[in-house]
Parts: sequence; C-alpha cells; structure tokens
Amino acid sequence: MALRNDELLWQARAACRGPQAVVFFPPSHFERKDEKLERETRAKDICAMCAVREPCLEYAVSIREPHGIWGGLNEIERRPLLD
Repeated sequence: MALRNDELLWQARAACRGPQAVVFFPPSHFERKDEKLERETRAKDICAMCAVREPCLEYAVSIREPHGIWGGLNEIERRPLLD
C-alpha cells in the first residue's frame, strides 16, 4: 500500500522532530536494560505531549515498523495491534 504525501503531513508536526529523535530508536551499540528503559521513558514522555500521536501509531502499525517508539508504544507494545 503506497501512502500519499498528504497522508504523511502529520510528520511535520511531530514532537519528536529534531535532535531529541535519538531517544526513539535503540543505539547501534549494546544498550543495558536500565538504559533502554530510561531512553524509552524519555521518548514516551515526548509522545505523551504530541498532537499527532494517533496518526504516528497508525502509521507504524500499517507499515509493521519493527523498531523504535511510535505513537507512544515500543515494538513489543505494538505487536498486539498487528493483524
């Protein structure tokens, strides 16, 4: 399913845009469990204040995004939303 540009306009209004986006995805090096929980909590706090949280989550589910925090949920939390 191809998405039209107008269906992705929510991305321009996302609270995660900019340098803070680094907390939404795991680093390329090993991450301890406590570090992961802290990073994900920071990302989810940003999501909690975001005006486009719902379309973000819908997008991640629609493309079956396997990594990161999208719409306030990590990949494990999104799994039950998949078909």
